[in-house]
Amino acid sequence: MTLGLAGPEVRRGGTALGRWAGSGGISRTPGRDPACLPWGGASGALGLGSRLRGAQVLESRDRGDMAAPRDAEIWKDVQTYYGQVLKKAADLQTNACVTSTRPVPKHIQEALQNVHEEVALRYYGCGLVIPECLENCWILDLGSGSGRDCYALSQLVGEKGHVTGIDMTEGQVEVAKKYIGYHMEKYGFQVPNVTFIHGYIEKLGEAGIKNESYDIIISNCVINLVPDKQEVLKEVYRVLKHGGELYFSDVYASLELPEEIRTHKVLWGECLGGALYWKDLAILAQKIGFCPPRLVTASLITVQNKEVERVIGNCRFVSATFRLFKLLKTEPAKRCQVIYNGGITGHKKELIFDANFTFKEGEIVEVDEETAAILKNSRFAQDFLITPIGEKLPTCGGCSALESKEGACYFHQILKGVQIQKRFKKRSLEDECPCPAFIQMDRLGSPWKSG
Repeated sequence: MTLGLAGPEVRRGGTALGRWAGSGGISRTPGRDPACLPWGGASGALGLGSRLRGAQVLESRDRGDMAAPRDAEIWKDVQTYYGQVLKKAADLQTNACVTSTRPVPKHIQEALQNVHEEVALRYYGCGLVIPECLENCWILDLGSGSGRDCYALSQLVGEKGHVTGIDMTEGQVEVAKKYIGYHMEKYGFQVPNVTFIHGYIEKLGEAGIKNESYDIIISNCVINLVPDKQEVLKEVYRVLKHGGELYFSDVYASLELPEEIRTHKVLWGECLGGALYWKDLAILAQKIGFCPPRLVTASLITVQNKEVERVIGNCRFVSATFRLFKLLKTEPAKRCQVIYNGGITGHKKELIFDANFTFKEGEIVEVDEETAAILKNSRFAQDFLITPIGEKLPTCGGCSALESKEGACYFHQILKGVQIQKRFKKRSLEDECPCPAFIQMDRLGSPWKSG
């Protein structure tokens, strides 16, 4: 593939990362229609080429024999970028793959400090994907890389839990496997509780991962690297147990990406070229069967390279962490009053669940139907006293933390580059809750413009 191989080289630390075409744009293979590329045009693969508008997802066309080799080209380029070009986090051209600064619980800090130096050096995540309530859980890490998150989690789940990492870059998997013995000895575990697999996250079945076999799935700045994001989420849904969750950080774009960004090798490797348009996550989640996404935190991505800034233009990007829960379709849930009992390791005084809800130990909090259903039917059930509310309260119309007024405002303020110091401790059920709040935000103007 000749995409991005014309024009001046961009180097970082003496390593050639790629070339851009001149002012005429990106060079392409002669005779190849960009609209036919799996990541370009309105008819490409879902998540990159297909357009997702309003509440309707436009189905991707049959990928067939034409799409497979092009997807293979993307996989090869990503493998090369992460296996050969990048040697350490300092080689990155943007901060898209750099974890944003935020308070980290002490027990997680200690777990991360126990990770071997070489493993930590080759970490390229964009968020902290270590959720709460992990003891004895089975966890799958999509795009586990050198294994930093897996090794931290393997200590936190304990000997009765298990962590599996899957990555398509063989060099990264080899680095991860190299230190299994080191970490098990450090943790005092008699039998290894971590496994690393070379495979593709949109083809978990081919890697031998069975239906409903994991309590939690995490992913750290990886889903954007995959051409077919819908297939990734479908596989996640398949292998999650009922009540399980996908807890993941990824990159989102302020608009549907133009062709020049979608077909740029370096921007793809930097997690920007494959970023999902920010409204489309909720559409895909609903289509597959997840509960609506719940925003945990978000931060604006900055670019330190003038040539990359030229290609990006007016598009802006954020790294955001979301929770996606898989629940059984049962009887309608009820609004409830919940009391957190403080039983979760590292979160005894309070549990920051998402951008809307912080539960303090012993404090009564009113929650909507969806939040009540999640707490009642997930691994968090044993840590809450949950009581239905007898009187009928104003309906929220099924809004999630992603759609609710406060959650959306938090997300949009981050996108505007405004520093938010507060955390939303409780959403008032008496407040008007527009559904979806994104529509209201659009009427107020683009949240991506600097204020």
